Amino acid sequence: MFRSICLTLILLSAVPLWAQEEANQTPAESSIGLDDKPMVTPPPVSGAAYPTETISESRSNYLLGGLTFNSTYTDNLLGGGEAKPISDISYSLWPSIDLNQVTPRLHTDLTYSPGFTFYQHTSAYNQANQNVGIDFRYRLTPHVTLSIVDSLHKYSNVFDQPDLLTATPVSGLAQSPTVAVIAPLANQLNNMGNVQLTYQFSRDAMVGAGGAFTNLDYMNPTQADGLYDSASRGGSAFYSYRLAKKHYLGAAFQYQQILAYPTGGQSQIQTQTAFAFYTVYLKPTLSVSVSGGPQHWDIVEPSPAPHDWSPAATASFSWQARHTVFSGSYSRMVSGGGGLAGAFHTNLAAGSFRQLLTRNWSGGVTAGYSLYQGLDPLLPFFDVGGHTVTGSASVQRRIGEHFRAELGYTRLHQGYGDIAAVSGFPNVNREWVSISYQFARPLGR
Repeated sequence: MFRSICLTLILLSAVPLWAQEEANQTPAESSIGLDDKPMVTPPPVSGAAYPTETISESRSNYLLGGLTFNSTYTDNLLGGGEAKPISDISYSLWPSIDLNQVTPRLHTDLTYSPGFTFYQHTSAYNQANQNVGIDFRYRLTPHVTLSIVDSLHKYSNVFDQPDLLTATPVSGLAQSPTVAVIAPLANQLNNMGNVQLTYQFSRDAMVGAGGAFTNLDYMNPTQADGLYDSASRGGSAFYSYRLAKKHYLGAAFQYQQILAYPTGGQSQIQTQTAFAFYTVYLKPTLSVSVSGGPQHWDIVEPSPAPHDWSPAATASFSWQARHTVFSGSYSRMVSGGGGLAGAFHTNLAAGSFRQLLTRNWSGGVTAGYSLYQGLDPLLPFFDVGGHTVTGSASVQRRIGEHFRAELGYTRLHQGYGDIAAVSGFPNVNREWVSISYQFARPLGR
């Protein structure tokens, strides 16, 4: 499916077009608000995540490598199904490499970080992790830009990441969650991709089309009792108009097919959403976006197949300053997947904040909330729903040019009475400390 979408969009680029800078530039990369400057793709339709680094930390044309050692204490390692919570200490090691290169036509960011996690008392759950990321933007002609974003994660715990505060960045796009319910310890493979083609056909007007997919596979189903493999795929198209320098108005249509695979069956939901959006760039690196419109949903499998209309809405903001980066989002829609079977009225909220306190000290927090309300709990094997609340905070200290130490805390609370993997003990507390070594080499200088 993904290869077919990419091929179709590349073929579309053969249409004769005019000159344009990268349509997917972030506000920091261009002087937004001037009529003679190229347009950007507004957050409600771009599919790109908001920045997680401050302006003073951002860099391009470099090769970055490093090694991180992490030790974590968890008071609830396995979640449900046990007589009492099991606590343990884990040790993780993550080598990493990041290649970031920018030319007038091409922006490439490739990241790779394998990981190895060892548990002190429950060695049967030792795990090798994989984290791969691709962010590719290419100006095919002066007027058309192709962007491809893909991430692949293999882990036993969603919190087991080289940099937890940047592992789940905030986005201005309303989409189905990749992981809805967080299993405390379950081997899983998580893949998410997005491809988009944009065409600025006049000074203040742009159109775009794209496709996206997600896949979530639980490699050991006994570790995720009540959760299911799931997938989603879909396409979208939009029109955007730049009004009065800093204001973007537009309309978009989005189609999604969301699948889950309960034992002995399949859950399939289809949604079609038409929405209008508005984005204002109050400053070059400060934006606020809202979108909303009707959403039609169908429960295709199993039969009977109920369907109805529901309002969908999203609001988000992003502020990237020299020493501060702050973003947040809220969305309401009909969704499914992410380990759940069935269709749900979904409310999602997320926020991320990072502050450089001094030259060597920095701190950050992230928070997330999700609420799932089942649309038709009478259908066989459909989940009724539940809620998730997460929060993380950490403080970092730079030690010389290459070393960094970090101390952090994460709290997770979930309420899903019908999901055995998390219903027994819904709360998880994690404290961690890490030491990192990093080096950077400039490219093309």
